[in-house]
Amino acid sequence: MHTHTTAPVVIDRREGPYGEVVLRRHGALLQIIANGCFLMDTSDGRSERLLVDAAYDALTDPREPTVLIGGLGVGFSLAHAAADRRWGRITVVEREQAVIDWHRAGADAPLAGISGAALADPRTEILHTDLVAHLRGTDVPRGAPRTYDALCLDIDNGPDWTVTEDNNSLYSAAGLAACRARLNPGGVLAVWSAQPSSTFDFALRNAGFQSVRTEEMPVARGVPDVVHLGVRAA
Repeated sequence: MHTHTTAPVVIDRREGPYGEVVLRRHGALLQIIANGCFLMDTSDGRSERLLVDAAYDALTDPREPTVLIGGLGVGFSLAHAAADRRWGRITVVEREQAVIDWHRAGADAPLAGISGAALADPRTEILHTDLVAHLRGTDVPRGAPRTYDALCLDIDNGPDWTVTEDNNSLYSAAGLAACRARLNPGGVLAVWSAQPSSTFDFALRNAGFQSVRTEEMPVARGVPDVVHLGVRAA
């Protein structure tokens, strides 16, 4: 008996300010590729949902908290947050216009099946900007940068394995200080990673976060996905 495997089909390919981004279909899955490196697909979403739930559960004051989701991706984190009525304002920061278009270009947008209801939710807003710039407040020329009750960051493969070099600065001491400054007292930083990182836990404590811990999401094979959590003191 022969098994038939289909080759991936490119749906859209864009050259953006940070390099090439590609959306392709492989069988039933949609995949996002950045500069030739696989970032994510629509196969699961469990660890993205864990990212949002773990952040909520770690809050000291869970009354209509505001959340910043760093990275729109295929939309799993946004969809999960919007499906939970307990969240207040849901802000998504995405620097790739192509990724936003794949969700937003009407009912026929390739990823609208995942994010359509969330994007129609009045609590949701999408900001087309760089996450590091947003956290540092450099993308807000006038007025004080916004603060949030939870930061759910999923913009790369994690602190020890960044596809985009700029993202390294997010996990540095200065980047973590910027995250802390964007959090309200008692707010939670939740960072998704494709693998556990003891050095990142240490960096979180060094940056003044409390109750630092990781939550694991077992995967079919290999090391588990994890969410690193830290709380800004109330």
